[in-house]
Amino acid sequence: MALNFDKLAMPQPLCHIVTPIGMLGYGFSTPDLEKGLEIASQSGSPTAIILDSGSTDSGPAKLALGSMTCPRSAYERDLRQLICAVRKYRVPLLIGSAGGDGSDAHVKEFLDIIRETMQAPDRGAARHELLLEKLATGKITGCGPCVPELTEKDIKQSPCIVGQIGPEPFVQAMNANPDFDILIAGRAYDPSPYVAFCAFNALRRTTGDLSSLIPTVLGGFTHMGKIMECGGACATPKSASSMSTVYDDGSFDIRPLAAESRCTPTSVAAHALYEKSRPDILHGPGGYLDLTTATYTSLSDDISVRAYGSKFVSSRSRGLPYTIKFEAARVTGYRSIFMGSFCDPILIRQLSSLLDRAKAYVKQKHAHSQGSWELDFHVYGYDLDRKERTSTGDVFIVGEALAKTQDLATSVTSSARVACVHAPYEEQKANSGNFGMGIGGKLEVEMGACAEFSIYHLVEMEDGEEEVTEISLRSTGGRDEGNRLKSFTRWEALLLGTGPRIDRHDVHYSTNAGGCAAKRYHPSTHFPKSEPPMQIAGTFTLGEIAKVIRSKNAGPFEITLDVMFDDVTVYEQIKESGSLTPARIAEIYDISIDSIVWCGFFDQALAFKATIPRCRNGKPNASGGFMENDVHGSQKYLPLFNLAITLRS
Repeated sequence: MALNFDKLAMPQPLCHIVTPIGMLGYGFSTPDLEKGLEIASQSGSPTAIILDSGSTDSGPAKLALGSMTCPRSAYERDLRQLICAVRKYRVPLLIGSAGGDGSDAHVKEFLDIIRETMQAPDRGAARHELLLEKLATGKITGCGPCVPELTEKDIKQSPCIVGQIGPEPFVQAMNANPDFDILIAGRAYDPSPYVAFCAFNALRRTTGDLSSLIPTVLGGFTHMGKIMECGGACATPKSASSMSTVYDDGSFDIRPLAAESRCTPTSVAAHALYEKSRPDILHGPGGYLDLTTATYTSLSDDISVRAYGSKFVSSRSRGLPYTIKFEAARVTGYRSIFMGSFCDPILIRQLSSLLDRAKAYVKQKHAHSQGSWELDFHVYGYDLDRKERTSTGDVFIVGEALAKTQDLATSVTSSARVACVHAPYEEQKANSGNFGMGIGGKLEVEMGACAEFSIYHLVEMEDGEEEVTEISLRSTGGRDEGNRLKSFTRWEALLLGTGPRIDRHDVHYSTNAGGCAAKRYHPSTHFPKSEPPMQIAGTFTLGEIAKVIRSKNAGPFEITLDVMFDDVTVYEQIKESGSLTPARIAEIYDISIDSIVWCGFFDQALAFKATIPRCRNGKPNASGGFMENDVHGSQKYLPLFNLAITLRS
C-alpha cells in the first residue's frame, strides 16, 4: 500500500540549519544565506548557521607546517559576513575544524579575527602522551585497512596531533552557555556541530544526554549533518548553499538555496557515496550511521526532499568502546622541482631511456653528497610503462626531488634538468638542446618542506574521555592546570566586543510552520520511474552510459570511485551484465582483488561504488607526500570512464 504524507500526521519542526558554503573561506552568496534565514524565520523553531572548515583533501601540510586551508583574508571576509548575519537575524553561528585542521593555533586565529571584526588562548590539544599511552595498551588501530600500523616514532615526530571530536563536546558547551552567539571548534567530525545543534534543541527540556536519543532520531541528525556539511552538493546541479528543516522524529527536509538548483531523491541519496569508503555504513566518533533503511521523498515544491529512516548505531550499544580518529603529519624533507617539455619525436620515442640516464647522471654527480635524496618524474602525454605516447603534441614533465635540505633538493633538480637538456640520444638531429624550460622565468623552483600523514588512526576512549572539560580560570586570569584532565577536549567561554548581548528571545516569528507536503511514494523502492523504459543494447564505454563518473579521496589513504545512472532500467541492465565486479576493478586499476576496500551497487542512488588503496608506483601511499600529482584524487576515474560494457536487451 502506498503512503500519502498529505494525510499523515506531520512531525513537528525541531530546528532549521542554513549552510551558505561547504567550506568556510571559499566565499559564499550573502543573498542565498539571507534567503535561507528569511525562510527559517517564518517558523517558530530555533535556527542556526553552521559551517565546516576542515578537510584532509588538500593534503598533510596544514598539520605538519601550521598553514591554513585558505589565506587569513578569506576567513576575515567570510566571518565578517557571518557576524553581520548573526547580528541581523539573531541566530547562533557554529564552525567546526577552524582553519582546516582544527589546531589550537587556528582556533585562536579565528577568535582573533572575530575579536578584530567586533570592536585567546591555547586550547585542548590532543596530547602526545595520550596517544603513547593508548598505543602501549593496544587501543589504537588504523582508520581503514590501507592505513599502516602506528609506531612511537610516528607519534613523536608529529608536531601537531588533533582528535576529531564528536557532537558530545558541542552539546556540553552549548548547555553550559545556552545563549551563545558564536561557537568555534577545533578538529571535529564534519557532521558534529549539526548533530549537536539538533540534539541541544531536542534535549533542552529533558535531563537526558546524547545517548538518550533513539537510533532513528540521532541517525536523522547525523544523516542531515553529513549532507549539509557539503553545502548544496546534494542538489542538481550542485550549488554552494542549502538549508534543512529538522523534525523531532529524526526526519529532515533539505533544499538548495540557489535559484537554478533542486534536490531529488536520487541526488540526495547519492551524496552518501561522496568521498566515503562505502555508501551504506558511515563510521564516525562513537559509532556508525546506517543508511540501509533510509528513504527519500520529493516534496510538493519540487526542489526539496524529505529523508527518514537512517539509524545511528552507537559503539557502546554493541559493547564496544567509543573511538575517536586522530590525525597528524610530519615533515619528511624539502622539495624542489623543474618543469618543461620535449617536442622532438625522435627523442620522445626514447624518453624512458633518456629519463633513466638522467637519474643515473644525477646519482653520479651526488655520489658524495651529505644527506639522502630521491628523484622522480611526472610525465604527461607519454606512458613510461608502455613506452608510447598518450597524446599528440609536446610531452610535458615535472622533475621532483626530495632531500634532507632545500639546497640538496635544488642541486638534485638542477642536475636532472641539465641531463634533460643536454643528454645525447640515438639519431639525434636537434643538438642545441632537448628541453623547453624556464616557465615563469625559473629553471628550478624551491617548494619548501614536504609533509606526509603520520597519524590517521582510531583511538579507543575510556568512559568520559570523549566529553569536554571547561577551562577554569583563576581570579588572576590565568588557567588552572593543576589537575590532569581526563578529557583531552576543553572549552572556554569568551566575551568579545563591547556592544550589548544579542537577545534572541525577543525575536517574533510567525506561528505558521509552513513546509511542503510530500508526494506519494512506495516504501519498498527508491527508484524513479522510467517513462518509457530506456533499455539499450550494444557495446558502449561506461562514460557513454553513466550520468556521473567520478573519483575522490576517501581520507588520505583511499580513492573511491562512483558511477551513477539516471535511469533505473539501464541501471538494472548494468547490474545484470556482470561488467562491474571486484575482478574488473582490480584488472583496470592493476591491483589485487584482496586490496579492494569495498565494491558493490547502491540501489538508493542507482550507483556503483568501489574503494581502492591510494597507490604510487604500485605501492600504497598517503596523499600529499613526495611525487603527489592528484591530492584530491579527482583524476583517477579515467579507467572506469573508458571501460567497455556490453548490454543485451
